[in-house]
Amino acid sequence: MSAEYSASQITVLEGLEPVRKRPGMYIGGTGVEGLHHLIWEILDNSIDEAMAGHADTVKIFLLADGSVSVEDNGRGIPVDIHPVTKVSALETVLTKLHAGGKFGGEGYKVSGGLHGVGSSVVNALSEKLKAEVYKNGKIYQQEYTRGKPDYQVKEVGETSKNGTKITFKADDQIFPKTLFSRRTVIDHIRQQAYLTKGIRIEIVDERAEDALEQGDTQYPASYTFHFMGGIAAYVGHLTRHKKSLLAEPAYFQKTIGDSLIEVAFTYVDDYNEHVYTFANNIHTIEGGTHLTGFRAAITRVITDYAKKLAGKDSDVVFTGEDIREGLTAVVSVKLPEPEFEGQTKSKLGTPSMRGQVETVVNQGLGQWLEEHPSEAKAIIEKISVSAKARLAARAARDAVIRKGALEGMTLPGKLADCSEKDPAKSELYIVEGDSAGGSGKQGRDRRFQAILPLKGKILNVERARLDRMLASDEIKALIVALGVGIGDEINMEKLRYHRVILMTDADVDGAHIRTLLLTFFYRHYPEIIQKGYLYIAQPPLYGVKFRNKVEYAHSDAERDEIIAKLKTSEDKNLPGLNIQRYKGLGEMNPEELWETTLNPENRVLLRVNITDAERADEIFSDLMGDDVTPRKRFIQSRAATAQNIDI
Repeated sequence: MSAEYSASQITVLEGLEPVRKRPGMYIGGTGVEGLHHLIWEILDNSIDEAMAGHADTVKIFLLADGSVSVEDNGRGIPVDIHPVTKVSALETVLTKLHAGGKFGGEGYKVSGGLHGVGSSVVNALSEKLKAEVYKNGKIYQQEYTRGKPDYQVKEVGETSKNGTKITFKADDQIFPKTLFSRRTVIDHIRQQAYLTKGIRIEIVDERAEDALEQGDTQYPASYTFHFMGGIAAYVGHLTRHKKSLLAEPAYFQKTIGDSLIEVAFTYVDDYNEHVYTFANNIHTIEGGTHLTGFRAAITRVITDYAKKLAGKDSDVVFTGEDIREGLTAVVSVKLPEPEFEGQTKSKLGTPSMRGQVETVVNQGLGQWLEEHPSEAKAIIEKISVSAKARLAARAARDAVIRKGALEGMTLPGKLADCSEKDPAKSELYIVEGDSAGGSGKQGRDRRFQAILPLKGKILNVERARLDRMLASDEIKALIVALGVGIGDEINMEKLRYHRVILMTDADVDGAHIRTLLLTFFYRHYPEIIQKGYLYIAQPPLYGVKFRNKVEYAHSDAERDEIIAKLKTSEDKNLPGLNIQRYKGLGEMNPEELWETTLNPENRVLLRVNITDAERADEIFSDLMGDDVTPRKRFIQSRAATAQNIDI
């Protein structure tokens, strides 16, 4: 092997080649999230125009050929020759990384496109892209193929409008799947319309209905969003299916220097906290300095107000967790040159934003509480109940932890643990019923597979506080088996298994039990889902036996395919063919269960993930909450798609 290391071994990627070589560095990946990120990047540019006061309307078209068009009525990207690149400013923006009006503060004071790479990245990852600029009474146009211009910018007509229109078709050489989801686009632009008060965003989907994603047809083909209420209206939208303590969401804002801080919140009859944070309209799903400032300020202001109500000699003690129970809030900050962590901008790191948000919440919330005494009192009463419940829950939790320790760190008696001690190599199957649990215990690989059978349907934790939840023996067994604790003292480093697999029967009861378990994990262990540790087993529905050979099918279609294959290679009458429908895991013997559902070589697992936290929260609230109306509406709207319902 040669030890030579010279200049000839250094690869130089020019222009947009780095984007095509490593797209994940720029859009987070080439899956469906990265695909939709292309639309967000172009949309961000139009919204930047709106935030700067130069545009008020954006139109998005999902075209029949699979391409996407985004048009705004802003100033239009400049088309004159750039002094440095010596080509049109339009071509510069679309072909040069880190080029745009977002550097130096001259083009935009506030922008979501931090790195100035959005348009050029979309161009690089598109099979075709067409840019049209409406400016100075003229229409200018330029087209590109995989990031390279087909011709120089040219004038193609006259117009009375201003703005920019970008039409692109995602490159199937980059993206395994290039079908955009109507639902995903609508949900995203609704959020953006709330965050940019007064902007009008229209979407028109021109694709055929039979070419859409499943569930997309439940959304209309055209939609217009226009919210003058801004993030206060957004909070109202988030809590529309819940009982609110406030007549309308509280809202306050303040400009500090070049930064605008907006906060809206309400309290609902719920046990969960939902705070959505944004920086320059970018959803910072991991929070950041603005979230830290908000939490610190709301805890301090409400505690001080409660002490004031109770008198100076009161012993009011609230934790941040008490104060945030039932809180739904949106914190939106707009600032010049934000510091994000990573290109996908999931966490805000600007240090000064913590203090600025604290200042705004200290002043705004303090004033709001004084001006709304009856609603403020209702909030304090709810928090007081939360504090009492926390003490009861802590006692119950400590009892569970003590019990787990006193049982010799031996874990629940019903748990058949594995011998492997490395969590990364260990699996926990949560199994429905003792019968399936017995088959699982006999059929598993004891070295790395643990089996925990649960009896019956666990408690619906959506509407249960921790103390009531911990009264359930099945939930206690699950908590102790996981090993990370519960409540405000969870330590994910103690998780005993990095694959937690839900294995329930393929019938209605099994689906219900699986939903109850998903609710438990989503509400109390979301990090297990976020880290990709939660899975759903896919046991087969059918065993097709013919001439001492068995093939397994996970659907009716697979069963029919197996039978059709047998008919082409065997006797068409298939004498002795036996098709077994597995109604429950307990109908399988240990060998069958290993072969179909436990064996890593053969099994099919679905990984549970959260692509949209807002929508996930809404679905769990609708399906598992107290209010029947949203659940009834959900069922009615999907009745036509339900198949093979066991009654």
